[in-house]
Amino acid sequence: MKTIILNEAGSVDNLQYIESAKPTIKSNEVLVKTISLSVNVIDYKVRANEGALNWILGSERPAVIGWDLSGTVVEVGDEVTDFKIGDDVFGMANFPGKGNAYAEFTAVPSAHLTLKPKNISHQEAASATLAALTAWQALVEKANVSKGDKVLVHAASGGVGHYATQIAKHLGAYVIGTSSAKNKEFVLQNGADQHIDYTTENFQETVSDVDFVLDTVGGDTILKSLDVIKQGGTIVSIVSSSFSEDQLEKAKSKEVNLSFLLVQSSGENMLQLAQLLEKGIIKSHVSKTFNFDQMRDAHLYLEKGRTVGKIIVNL
Repeated sequence: MKTIILNEAGSVDNLQYIESAKPTIKSNEVLVKTISLSVNVIDYKVRANEGALNWILGSERPAVIGWDLSGTVVEVGDEVTDFKIGDDVFGMANFPGKGNAYAEFTAVPSAHLTLKPKNISHQEAASATLAALTAWQALVEKANVSKGDKVLVHAASGGVGHYATQIAKHLGAYVIGTSSAKNKEFVLQNGADQHIDYTTENFQETVSDVDFVLDTVGGDTILKSLDVIKQGGTIVSIVSSSFSEDQLEKAKSKEVNLSFLLVQSSGENMLQLAQLLEKGIIKSHVSKTFNFDQMRDAHLYLEKGRTVGKIIVNL
């Protein structure tokens, strides 16, 4: 089968194509023939940085990156009862860890997958994995966002942001989304009640008493967000795992729950997302697609940081 490997971190030229044997599945796994896979910011960060590569995948080389996939079950482990050969499934494989999704076939724990709704494509399903799971775990499991809450989503037109906006709206929140002016309509179409153009507006001047902030940007976003969050609010960052003394001190003074989220694979959460996708409550926006032999181009495109929605690679 076609596989993309990394012998060491570095430029996109380090993504090497090889022919390898199909993986052998464990008793709790299924073998998925991948139809579409999703590329995320973490993909290029792990590819480019040896520290990140070791942190997520360990030191064994060559390494196969990639976690998000949608495809068809072609083999089923002895202990698996949820899926059968021929089922269309999607999910995020073994994150954080060895997902091995940059390949034609991937062995995935059945507990990390769910059935793909019949009314969405494999491209839409592959999109709604790491990014949608991150949004779900931040909003629902970390912050317990509920009806009437005021939610601020930074980079609301991005991969995580466009799902977070839709999920927050579904939960009954008043949603404020930041993006550039060109993506204003997209952010509003996803359910945001208010849009802020971060290139011309200072959100600190127009936003106040926020219950929950999702930081997908980093930099000084957390400090600025602490100015607009209410006493006892919650800020979740998916960018920074360590916070400055200024950030921690400011959060403490306002009794703000400030934390980092590293998304975890979960078939249970995938099922919840699948139900929302099936009902049309959330929708995946695929901005650009690439073929498997264009993976380097997909990484370069994503690294520009201007992606609206998700990037998909088709096999």
